Amino acid sequence: MKPSAPDKSSAAPEQAKKSRFASQWHYRPSEPIPTSPLFALPPKPVQFAKWFAARWFVFGENIIVAALAIITWFYFQPPLAETKTFAFSWFAQMFIRNAILITVVATALHVSLYIRKTQGMHLRFDPREFIKQSKAFTFNSQLKDNIFWTLSSGVFFWTAYEALMLWAMANGYAPVLSWQENPVWFVLLLLLTPLWISFHFYWVHRFLHWPPLYKISHALHHRNTNIGPWSGMSMHPIEHLLWLSGVLIHWVVAAHPIHILFHMQHQALTAVTSHAGFEALVVKNKNALSLGNFHHQMHHRYFDCNYGNLEVPWDKAFGSFHDGTEAAHEAFLQRRRARIG
Repeated sequence: MKPSAPDKSSAAPEQAKKSRFASQWHYRPSEPIPTSPLFALPPKPVQFAKWFAARWFVFGENIIVAALAIITWFYFQPPLAETKTFAFSWFAQMFIRNAILITVVATALHVSLYIRKTQGMHLRFDPREFIKQSKAFTFNSQLKDNIFWTLSSGVFFWTAYEALMLWAMANGYAPVLSWQENPVWFVLLLLLTPLWISFHFYWVHRFLHWPPLYKISHALHHRNTNIGPWSGMSMHPIEHLLWLSGVLIHWVVAAHPIHILFHMQHQALTAVTSHAGFEALVVKNKNALSLGNFHHQMHHRYFDCNYGNLEVPWDKAFGSFHDGTEAAHEAFLQRRRARIG
């Protein structure tokens, strides 16, 4: 017996009821986006510990990048003694390594998700295709624009900050942490680094939205209203200079070179994954790896919400948080109208 045809007469009214907000997205989470309970009052240490554990003690970005930083230090990084005197040779070695690293990650995701389309539209937030012809982009192409700014300015400032910190450590200008002398703090510092990155990112990002600075720098990143893996590090040199500056805390807080590599690789590589445009990478019908989040996807679409990320929820504290629900979107529109009007 053949299945009956769908009732188009009943489907049409349902489609008509769909809100403008809902119609802008192919996929969005069914539940409100949760944030870290870091700022909860009264404090919720147990809930925060669970949130923290869920990001470190399961297979995910933090574990992958931490392993990568350790491997890089032992096999693909000039020794600290060599970085005591600046030389183009070891800087170039690091630059090429970083360029290869981000190219492999971004290309793998782009090819899988957008060229081969291995999971189709499953878990894809924005249904629109990337812009292939527009004078708004360098080389008139969104993808070419993103690749150019990532591999030129992005990799340069990523490498420059690594080189600066390692040079400072080698010369005694920045304190060096030893695993042998303090293994507990060594591990804790690794675990706390994503929280510091989150803390720093919000304030730098809000500063980048200051109209004069936005116009000359951050607007380049916001050309991408629909984002993909190569969009994450596609920024103006001024933005790279500010955004990656969080690592300078280690002129004061003692760290090992592994922490420096982890910090910089975390910022660069999770920018790729967080802009992937899909909530997760699906392998054999299972969500194998969390990727982008709807929280930041909405920032690129709506501009003036969700400036930070979920680990340190400054947006919730300062009223710029959008949790992805219809009610939150209406509240967001009301705030926007009140500000403009």
